[in-house]
Amino acid sequence: MSLQRNRIHRALSRPNLLMGADRELVLITGLAAVILIFVVLTVYSALFGVAVWIVLVGLLRMMAKSDPLMRQVYARHISYKSHYRPTAAPWRRY
Repeated sequence: MSLQRNRIHRALSRPNLLMGADRELVLITGLAAVILIFVVLTVYSALFGVAVWIVLVGLLRMMAKSDPLMRQVYARHISYKSHYRPTAAPWRRY
């Protein structure tokens, strides 16, 4: 009797990346750069917006290379309380 083998497709287990970085962060930085470009409407703002977007995407790619789920881990980390009581139950007194 042999063991049953099931395939796990890579698309189901890989993180959702865009341009090698976290998808949501890349889209938010692109939106911020486009807003900067079209609100100011000068050549300098367009160059500055493109440069800022390229630098930020490079930093986001380095972050994703380190840990693709770093944004989710950080968001979970800041949602925790800063201090937990050293008691076994919430109704127990010191």
